[in-house]
Amino acid sequence: MTIKKPRIVIEQPEIGNLIRELRLLAGLTQEQFAAQLGVTYPTINRWENGRAKRSPLAMHRIEAILMVGSAGAEI
Repeated sequence: MTIKKPRIVIEQPEIGNLIRELRLLAGLTQEQFAAQLGVTYPTINRWENGRAKRSPLAMHRIEAILMVGSAGAEI
C-alpha cells in the first residue's frame, strides 16, 4: 500500500513569500539558492516577488533542497 502525501494548494503570491521565508531559514542568498536550483538570480527574484510562476520541476527541486537543508534545523 502506498501512502500519498497530501498536496497543499497555496495561492501564487503566498508561494513567493513561502519560498523567501524557507530560503532565509536555510541560510541561503538568492544567488546561492539560484545556483543550487540551476536557475539565475533574477529568476529567484521574480518567483519571490510574484512576477513569475515556478514550473513543477522547479518546485520539486526547491522542495528537495529545502528538505536536505532543513534536515538538522528546526523549522
